[in-house]
Amino acid sequence: MYSRLSLRPLRLVAVSAVGVLTAAALAAGAGAGPVSFGRHFHGQHYSGGNWGGYVSFGSFTTATASWTEPSVTCNSSNDLFAPWVGIDGDGSSTVEQTGVATDCSSGSPEYQAWYEMYPAAPVYYSSSEAPVQAGDHLTATVTRSGSSYRLDLTDTTQGWTKTTTQSLNAQHSSAEAIIESPTDSYPSINGGVSFDGVTFDGRNLADTGPQGLDADDNGSATFSPGPIGSDGQSFTMARH
Repeated sequence: MYSRLSLRPLRLVAVSAVGVLTAAALAAGAGAGPVSFGRHFHGQHYSGGNWGGYVSFGSFTTATASWTEPSVTCNSSNDLFAPWVGIDGDGSSTVEQTGVATDCSSGSPEYQAWYEMYPAAPVYYSSSEAPVQAGDHLTATVTRSGSSYRLDLTDTTQGWTKTTTQSLNAQHSSAEAIIESPTDSYPSINGGVSFDGVTFDGRNLADTGPQGLDADDNGSATFSPGPIGSDGQSFTMARH
């Protein structure tokens, strides 16, 4: 869902679309429909760079994962990063995804839930209907039936679920659990992000032929996925 293209060569970039979102755009966009980020992350052709996590290739019908929303330390920039779950994106020009974006506004983090059917613009839920704070436990699921997609995002800590059903003539090339754009120039993620309960088509992540992706900044890896846990469903993205 973003827009920061420092991609690896050879892979198509179907990066998500969470790009540069100013505080003014956040305020104007909350609950007001699609918000356009300054730079496109998603849906271009994935070549690396702004995606870190695990991707499995194939025509999957469902992808799900959970994570605890990390706390962040803001720097001078107002860029954002986001953990998300999706179908497509690596090797295709479509992405169907949902997650939480963290933006630094005037030195303070702002968390906002969203979904995106790339190449359409991301849609943000208002903070009043879908509040998110550091430490919240989120679960995201994307389910495909033909050209129809159901995107569910649940905050079990705050006690809400947002569900939307959208249509897209997508390419069904992959499924993934990702942190987008966690680079040094973005908000500092304290302690990394741990994913759990990661399954694609109901199968443990470890059983779907996953490939690890490093999130890098101009070719210098800053966040990498750790080994998949003994449960076959968990991993941690941490700075290396």
